[in-house]
Amino acid sequence: MVKRSGEGLANYLKKLAPESTGAHVKVGVLENSKYPDGTPVPLVAFWNEYGTRTAPPRPFFRDTIEQNKKNWSDMTLRGIGRGLPVTEILGLVGLQMQSDIQTAIMTFSDPPNAASTVAKKGTQSPLRETMLLYDSIKSEVVEE
Repeated sequence: MVKRSGEGLANYLKKLAPESTGAHVKVGVLENSKYPDGTPVPLVAFWNEYGTRTAPPRPFFRDTIEQNKKNWSDMTLRGIGRGLPVTEILGLVGLQMQSDIQTAIMTFSDPPNAASTVAKKGTQSPLRETMLLYDSIKSEVVEE
């Protein structure tokens, strides 16, 4: 177990440096995901995140990062403190990030859908009409 002191952590990070070269975690919308009409899911995610001429922003991604980044950082430090391999830590944190983003999609409600959208789609559930956006959120550890 790593000491809580800055010196102990610094020494442990130096020891990990050769192991962690280039490894990182990616979390987001699968780039090859498409709706049945061929529309790319990442494009729809972008439109929802930042809004369009006709729809307000629904920042499920950015808000999730802002609300959870400290927890993800703490998870990383706990993994280091337990001496876990870097790729295992990244995998666990990536899965937590994926879960947090999916939870945000499932609970997102403000701003609500417009009355015309509710009439068209039959639901007052922004981001969840087909669940394809939810299903397209994935994490992966990349080693370069």
